[in-house]
Amino acid sequence: MTTHQLTRCELEVMDVVWERRRATVQDVVDAVDRDLAYTTVMTTMKILDRKGIVSRCGKVGRAFLYEPKVSRDDVQRAMASELTESLFGGSVSSVVLSLLGGQSIPADELKELKAAIKSLEGGQ
Repeated sequence: MTTHQLTRCELEVMDVVWERRRATVQDVVDAVDRDLAYTTVMTTMKILDRKGIVSRCGKVGRAFLYEPKVSRDDVQRAMASELTESLFGGSVSSVVLSLLGGQSIPADELKELKAAIKSLEGGQ
């Protein structure tokens, strides 16, 4: 069974793969914001392949080329759902209130949140 729960390092690697749509290990090493060894990225790509998150789709010279099999949205939903269940007892409102607690929200984001709530209310 495929798991969409990713580690910090896996997410960093996937950010590059999602952005480029296809990437080699060296592409990822060159693109991440922190120093990661080539072998670390290679191992991470193999793990992501085993998890069904990426797949090999060819070669560039001797390097394997990887492409995403799972969208960023799918991973975000799966990880948010897991967080909601494990940390907030399944309460979506508790998650949202925790995220909003004491923070200033830009007007455009607040408008987006209100529209999402209004859409959910209309669908019930």
